[in-house]
Amino acid sequence: MRVSEFTNIDNTFNEAMFLTKVNNIFIKFFTSIMTDKLADVDHFIGDDVYNYGENILNKVRSKNYRQMYDELNVKNSRISNIEVTDNEYIIDVYLESRYMDYIIDLNTGNVVSGNDSSRVQVNYNLRFVKKVCAHEQGIARKCPSCGAPMNVNKSGKCDYCGSIYNQEDYDYVLTSITVC
Repeated sequence: MRVSEFTNIDNTFNEAMFLTKVNNIFIKFFTSIMTDKLADVDHFIGDDVYNYGENILNKVRSKNYRQMYDELNVKNSRISNIEVTDNEYIIDVYLESRYMDYIIDLNTGNVVSGNDSSRVQVNYNLRFVKKVCAHEQGIARKCPSCGAPMNVNKSGKCDYCGSIYNQEDYDYVLTSITVC
């Protein structure tokens, strides 16, 4: 389905804003792996993507290493497919990224594999899913439990009552990531 056809179904959809969100979630996801803080993006990602990140972390944690994605950026992203089911909007995105991909030893700070002096280009297919019956969230996000304002981009956890903002009830969630 084309974007123009999709906007007839979901008149709140804005392609430029969506792709900006995609790029930000992609950067936050890989940064959370690099900083070993995957929980910081849990509210933006589905279980399969969380497990993908956790697998990367488990491989390096066991050796006291850290996976690095230095100078990470998105070179280009575009919607490659849109599907509408009875329950979900599914948007596939082709994303071109560039970064330095290497692993360091946390004890010595030395690079143990990869290259810390030149970027590689890695292309990904990302899948984002939103419930058809998702709640309207508006610009200001409020805690569903206590009503306090929430910075969902920070952690998805209410600073006041500790409730978790469940992104899948309001917006698109990254449910799949594969290298092309």
